[in-house]
Amino acid sequence: MPLLKGEQLAGLLERPLGPLYVVYGDEPLLVIEAGDALRATARRQGYSEREVLVAGQGFNWTQLAMAGGNLSLFGDRKLIDLRIPNGKPGRDGGQALQEHCQRLSPDAMTLITLPELTWQDEKASWFQTLVEAGYVLKFQAPGLNELPAWIAGRLKRQGQSADPEGLRFIAERVEGNLLAAHQEIQKLGLLYPAGAISLEQVREAVLNVARYDIDGLREALLQGDMARLTRTLDGLRQEGEAPPLVLWAVTEEVRALAALKEGMNAGRPVDLLLKEQRIWGPRQMLVKRALGRLDSQRLNAALARAAQIDRCIKGLAAGDVWDEFLRLGLSLR
Repeated sequence: MPLLKGEQLAGLLERPLGPLYVVYGDEPLLVIEAGDALRATARRQGYSEREVLVAGQGFNWTQLAMAGGNLSLFGDRKLIDLRIPNGKPGRDGGQALQEHCQRLSPDAMTLITLPELTWQDEKASWFQTLVEAGYVLKFQAPGLNELPAWIAGRLKRQGQSADPEGLRFIAERVEGNLLAAHQEIQKLGLLYPAGAISLEQVREAVLNVARYDIDGLREALLQGDMARLTRTLDGLRQEGEAPPLVLWAVTEEVRALAALKEGMNAGRPVDLLLKEQRIWGPRQMLVKRALGRLDSQRLNAALARAAQIDRCIKGLAAGDVWDEFLRLGLSLR
């Protein structure tokens, strides 16, 4: 099959799934979302069993052959979720991938996730075998001129719209960083109801410079600085900051830490994981210290507490939202 563009995924998801899909590209957000969409579609189409393989350093490629051979005796279909973080399977991995393509089963779907590849990687025999055997989708970040239309599409998903000036304002603010754009779009969804958003509302949301700002809260959470976190929460409360925005900021931080910890527990290098999560500069040291202090159990418990806070905000559970924010922070000191 020919190499496909990422935009063609939507059409593929409307059909019965095939035995092999590969997603890769230069924009991690799009690749992650594509993998999530394929996994969700697989669940809906009856792939009730899932096996995750992370081909990091020292990975035994016989695990791929075993995963393809251990199919259910009861007719359940299986998803083989293979991730190759560095995009370089090596000689053994390349051979294993080619052999796997020769024995694809209609009762199993293989999803392979790769990072950005060089043109030499795309010409390699193992990659060409994948292209011939299944659906290989390449995701590329939209250029600056295309970014306003991309933002408009994301706003439409959450029932919102903005005029061209507002879309350009967001695009210029995030400077082509799709993850930052994604966060700004989520913020607009939390702050404003469905419908049209004015340029003034976009500016107010994107340029929020409260004295006790959200970034300060996130930094205090990473540092485990409870005195600063308490002061910042109190300041945000006094200045009337929207609880959904505070919850979004805290949850994004905890979710990133949980994902990093999961990768570390699987034996993956922390520096590679930080790069995948788009964590750069001085923030890397803060995150590394937080990872040294926190384990997966505490991070998962914090995510569960965040879900409870979400129910409080929506009036579905009792409790003072700001007290719950403080309890969540204290659980991560």
